[in-house]
Amino acid sequence: MTARPDTLDPADYESAKRMVQSEDPAVRRKVAEHPKTRPELLYFLAADAAAEVRRAIATNAGTPRQADLLLAKDREVMVRRAVARKIARLLPELTADQATQIERLTVECLETLARDQASEVRGILAEALKDLPNAPHGLINRLARDVELSVCAPVLQHSQILTEEDLTDIILRGPVRGAMTAIASRQNVTASVADAIARSDDEAAVTTLLGNPSAQIREETLDRILDQAPQHEPWHSPLVRRPRLPARAVARLASFVADSLLKVLQDRDDLEPGAARGLVEAVRQRVGQAAGATTGLPQGPVDFGETAAVAAGPEKPVERPSDKAARLNKEGKLTEKLIEGSMIEGDRGFVLAAFAELAQIPLPVVDRIVATHAPRAVTALVWRAGLTMRFARQVQLRLAQIPPKTALNARDGTHYPMTDEEMRWQLEFFGVEAKA
Repeated sequence: MTARPDTLDPADYESAKRMVQSEDPAVRRKVAEHPKTRPELLYFLAADAAAEVRRAIATNAGTPRQADLLLAKDREVMVRRAVARKIARLLPELTADQATQIERLTVECLETLARDQASEVRGILAEALKDLPNAPHGLINRLARDVELSVCAPVLQHSQILTEEDLTDIILRGPVRGAMTAIASRQNVTASVADAIARSDDEAAVTTLLGNPSAQIREETLDRILDQAPQHEPWHSPLVRRPRLPARAVARLASFVADSLLKVLQDRDDLEPGAARGLVEAVRQRVGQAAGATTGLPQGPVDFGETAAVAAGPEKPVERPSDKAARLNKEGKLTEKLIEGSMIEGDRGFVLAAFAELAQIPLPVVDRIVATHAPRAVTALVWRAGLTMRFARQVQLRLAQIPPKTALNARDGTHYPMTDEEMRWQLEFFGVEAKA
C-alpha cells in the first residue's frame, strides 16, 4: 500500500521527491521549509505556482544561491522580502576564502533586491547592511542615493563603506528631504562633509551637525554658520554648546542669543581666556545698549515704578522705589527681612531698587540679571548686596521664577555654593566691576 504524500518524511530523499509532485501546496511547503531538503529539490520548488511554497524556499538557509536569485525577482513582494532578510543575514558570514561563484551570486541577489520596486524590500537591505564592514561599496552607494528616506537614512547615518567623496556628492546633488540630517548624524563627520552641509542651508541638517560633538567643523565653516545664525533660532542652542568654541565665535554668539543661552555660555568652564574676555565684553555692550532689537526688549526706558511716583506730583508726594531704598539704607532699615516682606507682597519695583542700592549696581542692570533666570547670576547679585544664601534661595524662587530643581542650594546649609571669585565673575558678564 502506497503511503499518502502528506504522511511522508521530507528528510527522506525519495519521499521528498514524491511530495514535491503533490497537488497540495501544504505538502510541497513541508519540503520547501525542511532544513534537510536536497538543494536540487529546493531549486525546483523556487518556481512553484504557490507563493507560500516559494516564500518557504526564500526563508530556507539551505536554498542554493541560484534559486535565491530567481526568488529575488519573484512577482510577490512577500517572497522578495523573505529572501532579502535571509541574504542580508548571510552576508556577514561570507569570507574571502569562500567560493567566488557563491559570493558573486550572493552579491547579485543583493543588487537585484536593491533595485526592487518595493521600498520595504530595499529598506530591509539597508537596515541589515548599514553596519557591515564588508558590504559591497556599489550596493551601499545605491542604497544611500535611494529616493525613500527609510532606505537611504540607515546607510547614510551608519555605513562606514561610504567615502567622503560619496557623501559630498550626495549632498551636492540635493538628496531626499531628511537625508542630509542623517549624514550630519554620522560619527566623525569630516570637515569637508561638514562644510558641504553648512553650504546647503538645510536648517534641520545644520542643527544636527552643530549638535554632533564628533563632527569636525572648521573655523571658517563655523563663521559661515554664524553669519546666518541670527535668522535660524534652532541653531542657537547647539552653537553655544559646541566644544572648543573659538573666541570670535563666543563673542558673536553673545551678541544675539537669548538670555537663557547667555547663561549657558556663562556657565561653561572650558572657554579659553581670550574667549572668556570676549564674552564679558560682548555682554557689557549688550547691557549698555538701550533695549533694542538685538536684545528683544522694547525701545525706550524700562519702568521700574519710578515714573508713577513722579507723576503723583508735589501735592501728593510719593517716594520713588529708588529714593525709598536709599532712605531706608541710610537709616539702617533696609534689611533682609524688609526686602523679603516686600518680595512676598509682590512689590517688585522696590525689591529691585533695594538690590540696586545695597549692591551699588544700576537699577536696569539689576533688572537684567533677574530677567536672565540664571541661578548663578541671581545668587551672585544677592551676595553682592551682602545678604544671606538662605535669602538668595528665596530670591531665585520668588523674584527670578527659577524652578526649584535648578535653583542653587546653600553649601553646608548656610554658605554660598560658589567662591567669591566665581560670583564676581558672574557679575562681570553684566558689566559690574568689583567693589573697590
